Amino acid sequence: MAELLAPLFGTPEASAIFADRTRLQGMLDFEAALARAEARVGVIPPGAAEAIGRSCRAELFDLFRLAEGAAKAGNPAIPTVSALTALVAAADAEAARYVHWGATSQDAMDTGLVLQLRQLATVLDEDLERLSAALAGRAEEHKATLLAGRTWLQHAAPVTLGMKLAGWLDAVERHAERLEEVRSRALVLQLGGAAGTLAALGRQGLEVAEALAADLGLALPAIPWHAERDRLAEVAAFLGLLIGTLGKMARDLSLLMQTEVAEAFEPAEEGRGVSSSMPQKRNPVAAAVALAAAARAPGLVSTMISAMVQEHERGLGGWHAEWETLPELASLAAGALRQMTATIEGLEVDAARMRANLDATGGAILAEAAAVALAPRIGRPQAHELVERAARRARETGRKLQDVLGEDPAASAHLSARDLAAVFDPRHYLGQSVRFVDRVLAQRRKRREAT
Repeated sequence: MAELLAPLFGTPEASAIFADRTRLQGMLDFEAALARAEARVGVIPPGAAEAIGRSCRAELFDLFRLAEGAAKAGNPAIPTVSALTALVAAADAEAARYVHWGATSQDAMDTGLVLQLRQLATVLDEDLERLSAALAGRAEEHKATLLAGRTWLQHAAPVTLGMKLAGWLDAVERHAERLEEVRSRALVLQLGGAAGTLAALGRQGLEVAEALAADLGLALPAIPWHAERDRLAEVAAFLGLLIGTLGKMARDLSLLMQTEVAEAFEPAEEGRGVSSSMPQKRNPVAAAVALAAAARAPGLVSTMISAMVQEHERGLGGWHAEWETLPELASLAAGALRQMTATIEGLEVDAARMRANLDATGGAILAEAAAVALAPRIGRPQAHELVERAARRARETGRKLQDVLGEDPAASAHLSARDLAAVFDPRHYLGQSVRFVDRVLAQRRKRREAT
């Protein structure tokens, strides 16, 4: 990600995790751990493992030369292993013989990537918890705050702001659960050697793999997965789903921030959301970031899924397509999550404006409530038609729907003025809104107690 835009669309942690030196260090961590595992099993001398480990430090390598080598070799692991061998040889020629013993380039790159993804998972987990806590607090706070529910961008029926926030929270909680599931499947060792058989390590191949997995703190899969890319595709799908939810939140918030609506706002901050030409502007920056991520994510997820179709024991091109795609997707997810978390933590709510907008249509938003009240007395189709006709008259004359119905003999014969007053009180037509909020909050508490 370009340095000028990285603070906008990403996070410092994600930038560090997917920086070139971190990618390199991931491969070097694999090589050092491989040597230690092989020494522990007796495949290579312990002194060789120590010498190799001392050279597995990214700051000792020339990234520019490695990049040039990758352009020729087809992947960065090959020039990395070559450079590492030279470094080790300069101090211990005998130890250099055992660098990368029995492994292949993809082992180093895939395991290095898994180590990066483990770091990412920790960051995402922390930010998901922050977002969940912020949403839970706001949902409780605004459990009964009246808000116009909108369908097809039109007033539909009253809801509460707490219910809207609880809907977002419920999705965020599912993503937290998904992250744990993805971790259990994706954070696994890759060690298969040339064709996935570990033939170069003879009878000790599986023993080396077990020792290496333990050293790195990774699970050991039943079989190497060089050409089986569902684990990484699942990571991509998870990131895409997370970004989709953040985009949904951002879309709603940006609509609530519209001048004509003005019901909720991103937190105010010096220089935030300003315009270069219009001093009055208060633009939704976090929403823009999340929506941009949501626009980019589907293509990146699609690339990862397309890259699953790899040839035989090692893929050509599909594997390569993952190298930039997954880090970009991960950085976008981390950035959108951080932006929306800060926004919910500092969300500004104008409850009075919400109530004013609820009343803006002269009670038309409670037309369904009126029809529901009449239905047991005159039948549902007749009630719907009666209220629809009255709503049209109210709209044409600029009057309140409650008053128009009160003057209609077909309605007033069944609903008194007191009845109509109750029908047109939005607090009486919230259904299970408050209970839904309570259910989501209780489910959140239960999940945390279980962990």
